[in-house]
Amino acid sequence: MHARLAALALCATTAMPAAAGDVTVFAAASLRTALDGIAAGWKAETGHAVTLSYAGSSALARQIEQGAPADIFISSSVDWMDLLETEALLAPGTRRDLLGNTLVLVAHGPDAAPVGIGPALDLPALLGPEGRLAMALVDAVPAGVYGRQALESLGLWERVAPQVAQSDNVRTALALVASGEAPLGIVYGSDAVAEPGVSVIGTFPEDSHAPIVYPVAQTADSDSAAAAEFLAHLGSPAAAASFARQGFIVLE
Repeated sequence: MHARLAALALCATTAMPAAAGDVTVFAAASLRTALDGIAAGWKAETGHAVTLSYAGSSALARQIEQGAPADIFISSSVDWMDLLETEALLAPGTRRDLLGNTLVLVAHGPDAAPVGIGPALDLPALLGPEGRLAMALVDAVPAGVYGRQALESLGLWERVAPQVAQSDNVRTALALVASGEAPLGIVYGSDAVAEPGVSVIGTFPEDSHAPIVYPVAQTADSDSAAAAEFLAHLGSPAAAASFARQGFIVLE
């Protein structure tokens, strides 16, 4: 099982440079299902292709720092967007808060029994002696950071930390639970909507972690003539409906 965990944890998507009339978007992995559909619809309407690169927000921000050819960045944490803004790597005036999300505990299978999320929750007992709690990287990837914050706030972290299986992004953590490699995982509510192989067995209290906000911005080095158009499209009623169907909280 541990070899499988390690192999899945290495999964990430990278993008190749796009033509000037097309758009390259670096996006938090949790956006995959909704953004795939939004990009396909926009291409059908405009003829401009969208190249989508999904990974943990921390990895994507670092790639942009190093000169990766992204036109738009959608982060699942304001901290990583703040970093790029501080370094003047965002086009002035283009940043805005796009989405919110919830943090949930998921279990393998579609019919798992719900639990109460609070200080009395015995996660080690639910996992069993060999079970693992799948999470994104708890010191770098936003979903993992939020998850650790929530566990620490509830007094659960120290007991369960030895059983945490960390992965490069939240969708890989989700895949571990969906496949049965890990019986439980902490992911976004939108991730659970996208994966029928898991059940939401509890939602973490909003005050147990920092607010989950997805900021979006165009990069300072973008040379895509269509980037501003796609950035505006992300706030359209059609895009908002797509995000809402996937469990996101639309902030615009």
